[in-house]
Amino acid sequence: MTITEHTELIRRFADDFTALQEAVLARMNGVCAPETAAVLDHASLTGPVTAVLAHADVLARGAVRRAELSVQPPERLRRLRAHARRVRRARSQAEARYKEQRARRVTDRSRPADPLELRVARTAFAVAFDEALRQELRDRGLPDGAPQAPESGLVRWAWDRKEAGGEPPAPVRALRDCDDDAFVQALLRDAREEENPHLPHDAVVERWSRHARVALAWGRYAIGQAERDALARSLSVRRTRLDALDDAYQDTAVLAARAREAQLRATDLHDRMRACVTTGPFAELVAQCRAAALTRFAEAEPEAWHRVRELTARHRADCPERADDCPRCHRALAAVLADTPPAGTAEDDDERPTATLSVGEDRYALLADLPDTAVVAVADAAVGDESALCGYGWAAEDGTTGHGDSLASSSGEAEVIGVCAAALSLLERHEDAPVVLLCDSIEAVKAVDAALRSADPEAARRTLLFPESRQLMDRLVCHRHRVQVRWLKGHVGHDLNETADAFARLALRRATGRIPSSAARKEEARILRSLGSGAGPLSVAA
Repeated sequence: MTITEHTELIRRFADDFTALQEAVLARMNGVCAPETAAVLDHASLTGPVTAVLAHADVLARGAVRRAELSVQPPERLRRLRAHARRVRRARSQAEARYKEQRARRVTDRSRPADPLELRVARTAFAVAFDEALRQELRDRGLPDGAPQAPESGLVRWAWDRKEAGGEPPAPVRALRDCDDDAFVQALLRDAREEENPHLPHDAVVERWSRHARVALAWGRYAIGQAERDALARSLSVRRTRLDALDDAYQDTAVLAARAREAQLRATDLHDRMRACVTTGPFAELVAQCRAAALTRFAEAEPEAWHRVRELTARHRADCPERADDCPRCHRALAAVLADTPPAGTAEDDDERPTATLSVGEDRYALLADLPDTAVVAVADAAVGDESALCGYGWAAEDGTTGHGDSLASSSGEAEVIGVCAAALSLLERHEDAPVVLLCDSIEAVKAVDAALRSADPEAARRTLLFPESRQLMDRLVCHRHRVQVRWLKGHVGHDLNETADAFARLALRRATGRIPSSAARKEEARILRSLGSGAGPLSVAA
């Protein structure tokens, strides 16, 4: 293959999604020409390959699901599952290659790190250094923060400073200015009807990337509805319903590919903006202002500056990264000076529940403040990979249990559904007693708690996307004075938690038709016996 042919094939694959996907799948199956395989490894195609494999992954799983629901011969089902596994593995490998390539690109474009002393002083004595920087900016006639590019919101920052171009055209402005629901609808039309050429514009590409996940969730919602509809029909009349399921998988495959494309384009935009502020005149201005601010800091805080220099000199003597000026050492050194844990370390980044959500060594301690009449239950949920179908289960201290299925966009939404369903059932059963629901999802607990405290279901909007969960929340808020929800650490041997989890998984298997009715009844009886061995009489809520 000549250089010209090589270049033309790269251009063709970049412009033709179908041709690129055919080539990628051919390579995956070992039937790709060596010349084509070499082209697929070109740096410019690394990202697009992940998009076509995201599309192929959804279609492969859809083919497996249709075969399962139409009771295809075992040999065909094995072939389809093997193909789906190959696609999933190829997708993971492509994602890893893309991340590795981007890491190298970002490293190559990074602005040289500030001297170690400057980084330590900025971190350990942030207030004093920031004041020195403000004085320097003032003397230069620059507004506060002018030479400081933010760590987040970089593109918006650059756009505000006219770094990202002029005023966008009217269709782009319409996408930029519409509300979130309208924007998601535009993404659904883009995937299901006609591709929108304005989504890749720099002014809206970040918004596209943020909302692509929501649009993809609605694709999974359509799959869940079609799947549920097909399962409700006998095999003899299921075919037309399976055609609708195929259509839902086709749409979702496009949504998955477009979501990946949105991520790629947003990443490229961020890299371009980062390049603007880490090279050239802007980067030189940043370096000059920070260096001058460090001089001001040293004059204003001589004792602190002495400590910085003394500590960094000792550190450099033994640090294995001293040749690169210790690029990752400044936080730990600043912590020594400030006598506090370094900011940004794993200790700070760990997500911990708030005091009202935490549990002590005794996992029942969080119930100590409840009245004796309180009815306590634990709710849990299970979600699948292929559709929005979810299962939920719950178990109460009074021996009542329940389970069911619904549609959820995420595990957090599924957990909220379980909490609401359990609470509503117990409120009906116990007319006056307060009801306390425990849940091992911090996201779900915060969402329900916010809605109950504010008496407004919209407070949980970020977690609740689908109408099923919102309707349950609307009903629960009416009883907010009798309901509490609290966090409970999951899978620590809590009997009710384990029972709720078992029921949730059973409910998901039943909803997706992966367990026969007779086997489901036996499994339900087994779960009840397991819980009943350490409790009083049990009953299953309707």
